[in-house]
Amino acid sequence: MTQPDQHALSPTDAATIAINQRMNKFDGHEQVWLFGYGSLIYKADFPYIERRPASIEGWTRRFWQGSHDHRGTPMAPGRVATIVPQAGAVCDGMAYLITPEVFAHLDHREKNGYLRLATDITFDDGSKVEGLVYIANEENAAFLGAATELDIARQIARSNGPSGPNSEYLLHLARALRELGKSDPHVFAIEQHLAQMQAQDNAHDSTATPSGA
Repeated sequence: MTQPDQHALSPTDAATIAINQRMNKFDGHEQVWLFGYGSLIYKADFPYIERRPASIEGWTRRFWQGSHDHRGTPMAPGRVATIVPQAGAVCDGMAYLITPEVFAHLDHREKNGYLRLATDITFDDGSKVEGLVYIANEENAAFLGAATELDIARQIARSNGPSGPNSEYLLHLARALRELGKSDPHVFAIEQHLAQMQAQDNAHDSTATPSGA
């Protein structure tokens, strides 16, 4: 696990990290369950003790958060997943049992507006445990808010950041959810729009007259 680079943090990112570091809900715990619903499902770049499919109730996944540091830039942010409250909803994902030492890495990874929140996590066998999740709510500076799934796909299609194309994030997440045997109409609709746009672009490229012909 790479150590977080605290240099060149924006004031907003530094403030987010500081808020998360003040969370004392799990102080004294040797192990804590972490719930992931976005890239944490498929990209665990941190040590963990155990990994289990899980879900949280009352939340739904939405591509409403801007990404200025991973899948976009400050001038052209991408769109990544957060979760928003929704009565009766269930958000499927992956839970990791970690030690508190991992928080420094996670706080830095999620510094673009994500705050720790205590939550009940339900495993596939029906058992529950209190753990935490990182949520980017509408009060953070990077929040982009609701948009149609077509408009979200258009923004994702043109966005790139230090971690790679925004489209890669979406496709990895959709694939990971399918591998878990879970459905997410919002994610899959954006994926379908993106695929249609890419198919149209490929068709246009194949029919274009080559330069110099």
